[in-house]
Amino acid sequence: MSSLKDEIDMQNLPVHIAIIMDGNGRWAKKRFLPRKLGHKAGADTLEDITKAADKLGVKHLTVYAFSTENWKRSDEEVKGIMDLLRNYLDRYVAKADKEDIKIDIIGERSRLDQDIQEKIKLIESISAEKPGLNLHIALNYGGRDDLLRGFKKIAGRIEDGSLRAEDITEEMISENLDTGFYPDPELVIRTSGEERISNFMLWQIAYSEFVFNSKLWPDYTEEDLYGDICYYQNRDRRFGGR
Repeated sequence: MSSLKDEIDMQNLPVHIAIIMDGNGRWAKKRFLPRKLGHKAGADTLEDITKAADKLGVKHLTVYAFSTENWKRSDEEVKGIMDLLRNYLDRYVAKADKEDIKIDIIGERSRLDQDIQEKIKLIESISAEKPGLNLHIALNYGGRDDLLRGFKKIAGRIEDGSLRAEDITEEMISENLDTGFYPDPELVIRTSGEERISNFMLWQIAYSEFVFNSKLWPDYTEEDLYGDICYYQNRDRRFGGR
């Protein structure tokens, strides 16, 4: 059976793919299931897509797991998402010796429960030297909050006299964001048919290509990933030129 994977130009693979994983709640609702089971199905999909991207040779995958706005959801749903995160991190630690994926978290961590913060530190430590895919999980992340925190770092340097305002560059702003240690995404995928950014990586996606996939996130498959990459590779990327 042929696969869209065979159509991918491996010489034109995006270095960094970002995914807005949308549709867990609607997936559960369609099946008359609790929302937490939709999030569980979404977590399983994340593991599958992470493995597929790693096998392809994608270097960076950023996934939007929990936004700064998601705290507005019910206490029950937020607790369910955080418990899933705990389980995800614990599972990775348990099989870390068999994995080659490097994991880190972007976003503001101080609002997270202390045990989650400790698990994050542990998983970042034990996976730091892994040679495979870099999985960046956006947790309590918002594009505006990322920019605000970055600007405050730069403003602090101006206040202490180590930087002049006229010396601020785009590169400096990028370096002071949560993503400052890896390249901007060439491809952004959003599932569930919604066509909005939802406060995700506002600075970093200035020249990204977008794919709005109609599938709900738990239904998204490796083949969908291959198809979205093929779509990206057929785009004419001019970066404002002709």
